[in-house]
Amino acid sequence: MLKGLGGLGDMAKIMKQAQEMQGKIADAQAALENIEVTGESGAGMVTCTANAKGELKGLNIDPSLFNADDKEVVEDLILAAIKDVQAKAGEAMQNGMAEATAGMKLPEGMNFPGM
Repeated sequence: MLKGLGGLGDMAKIMKQAQEMQGKIADAQAALENIEVTGESGAGMVTCTANAKGELKGLNIDPSLFNADDKEVVEDLILAAIKDVQAKAGEAMQNGMAEATAGMKLPEGMNFPGM
């Protein structure tokens, strides 16, 4: 009479695994806020820091760049430093999420919120 219910155990196991994965992903996303990366340009004359979520946290400009004639150069260096830190933040995010989902059989190309 209950032969058709054998799959419920498998479904419960899958649901439990999904909840565990969801918890690990949430923990990994929270940890990304504490991972700090630094980007730079102009041989370190402009540096910026961000967390692994890509949120800009700081910007440092060497005082020697403060010359009105070099305004466009400084703007380019700032943009380059921001792009550098965003790329590094993206790598840190990918690495953090890969660690959180290690050992889980996920479909190829699956992305998570915040990625």
